[in-house]
Amino acid sequence: MNVTPLGLAAAPLPGAVPAQRVPVSSGQLLPACRLAWEQGGRLVALWASDERDRARGFCLRVALADRDGLTLLEHTLPDGDAHAPDVAAIFPAANRMQRSVFDLLGVVCDADDQRPWTWMASWPIDQYPLRRDFVALPKWEPGQEEYPFVRVEGDGVHEIPVGPVHAGIIEPGHFRFQIVGEKVLRLEERLSYVHKGIEKRFESFTLADGYRLAGRVSGDSTVAYAWAYAQATEAIAGIIPPPRAAWLRALFLERERLANHLGDLGYLGNDGGFAFGLAQFSRLKEETLRTNMAAFGHRLLMDCIVPGGVARDLGREHAAVMRDECARLEREIAVLRAIYDEHAGLQDRFRTCGRVSPELARRLGLAGMAGRASGQAHDLRCDFPAIPYDALAARMATHTDGDVAARVAVRFDEVLESLRLIRTIVDALPDGEIRFPWPEIPALRLGLGYVEGWRGPVLVALESGAAGSIRRCHPHDPSWSNWPVLEHAVIGNIVPDFPLINKSFNLSYSGHDL
Repeated sequence: MNVTPLGLAAAPLPGAVPAQRVPVSSGQLLPACRLAWEQGGRLVALWASDERDRARGFCLRVALADRDGLTLLEHTLPDGDAHAPDVAAIFPAANRMQRSVFDLLGVVCDADDQRPWTWMASWPIDQYPLRRDFVALPKWEPGQEEYPFVRVEGDGVHEIPVGPVHAGIIEPGHFRFQIVGEKVLRLEERLSYVHKGIEKRFESFTLADGYRLAGRVSGDSTVAYAWAYAQATEAIAGIIPPPRAAWLRALFLERERLANHLGDLGYLGNDGGFAFGLAQFSRLKEETLRTNMAAFGHRLLMDCIVPGGVARDLGREHAAVMRDECARLEREIAVLRAIYDEHAGLQDRFRTCGRVSPELARRLGLAGMAGRASGQAHDLRCDFPAIPYDALAARMATHTDGDVAARVAVRFDEVLESLRLIRTIVDALPDGEIRFPWPEIPALRLGLGYVEGWRGPVLVALESGAAGSIRRCHPHDPSWSNWPVLEHAVIGNIVPDFPLINKSFNLSYSGHDL
């Protein structure tokens, strides 16, 4: 048992990253969060659980990250009438997480903003789906919801609503712009249209099978979520996957990062008026996905990572294909990067556009790739390297300008680093088993999985139930922290620049809303 600087008892928590769980009272939660902030800590996630069947009321959990790992603060509320402190006063990104906690569990945080976030009039407003006594009625009439957007008033101020349905095959989200002329004064988002009850659905899965649902939280991050879920289950079970499986997991993760960055670099060129970039990077992404399909049976690598190891191995013939692919991509990307850097029109759109200063990024908790483009040097592959990253010595890509150009530069750097890592993994892949048998799992154990996905760190908090069931699973996307920062990044820019700024972050709707 450890003791925190505030004198609180801390117990070790199993997981791939050093972690500890710390019970806190109502009067200790905010001081603990404030101390973490002052020492450079960051909010990773905030969620709650219904513990009334264990005579423990409700448990509010706040996951914080610092240079030593993860700290999980656990605050118990005796019943649904008790209120929790407002963590958003210290970590602004907690605002929407707290509102979602109320919509799903009825746990109130003492914040000024009590507007619904996850509730979209799709279930009775006085019912809370993540409570254990929740009964999904065969049918109910959806209610009518009026969402009170914040408005800017004054001479010449206009309002532009965009969405939630967009002119493309993308997920729904509503954006409300307050503008003067074409200059954006304020942007407010309304998401949650894609809420699909994943956290409730987990309760009907076993620990051994839940990886399939975890890999479908956000399709472009299926590897990151599946690996984080596997880490959590393996922490609970007390097992370590075979070395070959660990190296294959890293191969999957880097190929996922590669494909997503290639796609985004193309779309960023297109949004900057350079359709040639879209054509070339779309071609490279498609070739990458086809290699995934040929080698592992799925373009996006779904269901390749399972608890205890991996479900797909790499054959020699496909290893040779990947080596050749890496060499070819390095040559082509070097040429395309030079074209992007020398294209005056493109650089005019990229530079100073959608800037997030390092100071603002730190204050708002900007995470992942976008955070690294604004001077936030955090990457789990480097900070807490799990096997095989401890042997690969991944290089972190960072920038300090925090604009679209910086986010493009970080993407290029990460693409080249992923190609180096892929080639190294393929050449050094150890022999051996790829999966261990799954043991019996004790009930009421909590495990954490924490993986650096291409967008940023993905957290999966998992609690085991009776007979190998899932009692509670909370998957958490970095988009929760980054969507509010996008609202600030667009201020002072013109409306036509919003698609470019938005794509430079490329945040997840589905991962955010679950």
